[in-house]
Amino acid sequence: MRKKRTLRRAAALAALLLAGGLAAGWFRLRAALPDTFTLAPGQALTVGSLPFLQAGAPSAGPAAAAGSVQADTSRNQTLRLFGVVPVKTVRTVETPRRTVTVSGAPFGVKMFSDGALVVAFSDQYTAFGTENPAKEAGLRLGDLIVSAGGQPVRSNAELSAVVTAAAGQPLPLTYLRDGVQHTTTLTPVADRDTGAWRAGVWVRDSSAGIGTLTFTDPARGTFAGLGHAVSDSDTGAELTLLSGEIVPVSILAVQKGTAGVPGELKGEFSGVALGAVRANDTTGVYGTLTGAAPGGEAMPVANCQEVEVGEAEILATLSGTTPRRYQVRIERVNLTAADPNRNLLLRVTDERLLAEAGGIVQGMSGSPILQNGRLVGAVTHVLINDPGCGYGIFAATMMEKADAAAG
Repeated sequence: MRKKRTLRRAAALAALLLAGGLAAGWFRLRAALPDTFTLAPGQALTVGSLPFLQAGAPSAGPAAAAGSVQADTSRNQTLRLFGVVPVKTVRTVETPRRTVTVSGAPFGVKMFSDGALVVAFSDQYTAFGTENPAKEAGLRLGDLIVSAGGQPVRSNAELSAVVTAAAGQPLPLTYLRDGVQHTTTLTPVADRDTGAWRAGVWVRDSSAGIGTLTFTDPARGTFAGLGHAVSDSDTGAELTLLSGEIVPVSILAVQKGTAGVPGELKGEFSGVALGAVRANDTTGVYGTLTGAAPGGEAMPVANCQEVEVGEAEILATLSGTTPRRYQVRIERVNLTAADPNRNLLLRVTDERLLAEAGGIVQGMSGSPILQNGRLVGAVTHVLINDPGCGYGIFAATMMEKADAAAG
């Protein structure tokens, strides 16, 4: 009798655990689905990375606003597990599919920040000993000084001129930290040997580097590249853009990556500017074309849910200026990632790329990712401990950002 009771209890516990596991899986699956999907006109809703989900018949979306002359194309559809278990009701919106010119060409980006970025501190030797006015004022690495003494500061020279003119008098400073504006007071000190007035801080007002052009949109005169923001090499802070441009680059050599040490493309800037940078965004650099855009292949842009786990290609340039196709595998698709730079997880499977570069290297950020005849994304980062793997961003996200940057 006792044995039977024990077996019944074990069976009940197993049923509870199974139910709990299924419920947890259901909630995780639901959280992995965005609230809204974009479809091409007449396209049925499917999720390439979750093929076991099936969409029910669409229902009418909300009524169009009074006086609207444009029909509402949104619909509500319920995604079901194997067509049976409801998982989530989502909104679908029909939008004409866009075609862009896919590149993969290397480019150089030159940017000037809208302020002076704090990159280092330097203690000053004065008649009273060692002092550091910048530290005493509460400044930190990565702060962006935007005004001093009531005057805008947009370069190292402007900040130095204001510090000199203050001649040791308290100097009000305005700076940005993590996007939030702050004020403080800095009192310059006189160098013991030269008498020059110093603030005790090293600042930078520009940056330059190499990346990969993802696509151009000739119809709109825009470009998109890099897949992540241009950041200061010392502090990691994203540069607040004042102005910038992209120029052609010729790749001269590849420094091969190893576990723990990412590789790097090395090249030289050449030719006239291709475009003006209008936005330095977390998802990439965007702007308008001002010169002849590099050639490429016209290709439709995939909607996010069309990206599948499986074989794909990237376009990258390891020598000169001509991109080549390399085989990769998309191992994970995250439709709701908090960090858009990590929507895709890639693994390099092309032996040529592994032999020449060790995998993904710095400078390949922005390399287009192609699948099923469409542009699906761009490379953003390499995994430090595994250069054969990297992250990617959806091409649809970059296209939206490029449109916004162009105004």
